[in-house]
Amino acid sequence: MSQPSNIAVLLPCYNEEPCIAGVVTAFRQSLPEAVVYVYDNNSRDKTAQAAQDAGAIVRKETYQGKGNVVRRMFSDIEAGIYVIADGDGTYDASAAPELIRKLIEENLDMVVASRMETESNAYRHGHKLGNYCLTGMVKYLFGFGFTDILSGYRVLSRRYVKSFPIASSGFEIETEMSVHALQLRLPVAEISTHYGVRLKESPSKLNTYRDGFRVLMTIFSLMASERPRLLFGTIAAGFAMVSVVMAIPSFGDLDTDRSGSPISDSDFLRGNHVACRNGVGLWLVAPCRDARTCRNQTFGISRTTSRFPRYR
Repeated sequence: MSQPSNIAVLLPCYNEEPCIAGVVTAFRQSLPEAVVYVYDNNSRDKTAQAAQDAGAIVRKETYQGKGNVVRRMFSDIEAGIYVIADGDGTYDASAAPELIRKLIEENLDMVVASRMETESNAYRHGHKLGNYCLTGMVKYLFGFGFTDILSGYRVLSRRYVKSFPIASSGFEIETEMSVHALQLRLPVAEISTHYGVRLKESPSKLNTYRDGFRVLMTIFSLMASERPRLLFGTIAAGFAMVSVVMAIPSFGDLDTDRSGSPISDSDFLRGNHVACRNGVGLWLVAPCRDARTCRNQTFGISRTTSRFPRYR
């Protein structure tokens, strides 16, 4: 266990040898009073050595995945304020004092550094659109939200870090952090910061489709837990619409299939029955899930474990 310090800079890394020394140096210059920690996640290059030479405290996390690294960092490090960023050099370390100042002055639990492109090719193909869609989905589900839920650059309070039950293991950790704050209606804010281009020698570890799918599944899982009426009610409404559409032909002339054979009323009604049954079933599930959610909120039971009470 580390000794308590006022500000801790946390940098999870995997094969970031070309960038990490510059990132550590930049944060040490921007926050001279902070302690910089680099957690090496099974890098195959000399990331750990480069970080140590630059003045960081280097530790290892053998479980692969950014979520696993963040869980270990939050558990190990004792500080009053936590600054978390990536080790790829894309985030602006000089913005850290402003982010911290806002956290302190407004007594917040999270300040997100919303990414503002300084170059047109800062985002990989498809990532900007995916981020926009996922951010909009979270806003729709919770009624409010961030403009950049996937930003990896954040400043966090101690009470947030020590009460956050991390369940994810990979790059969906940013989504989980954002949604956790929105679920509990914690005081949060955003500040736009510059977002640069990665060095060619340090390619991105993100997989557009795989990690995007995992983020989407994380959102649906959280929605099923926290907004079951909305999720299951929407799906039930979809089945109801299909049921109505499939019932229309039974009130008129018989339709034909692709081969020209007539389709009987019973075929339409059978499909109508299946769609209607599924819709009703989902509609009945929603109140049960909603009742469990209300119970958990009443007794302070978190989504992941009962060891972490909700904020009031």
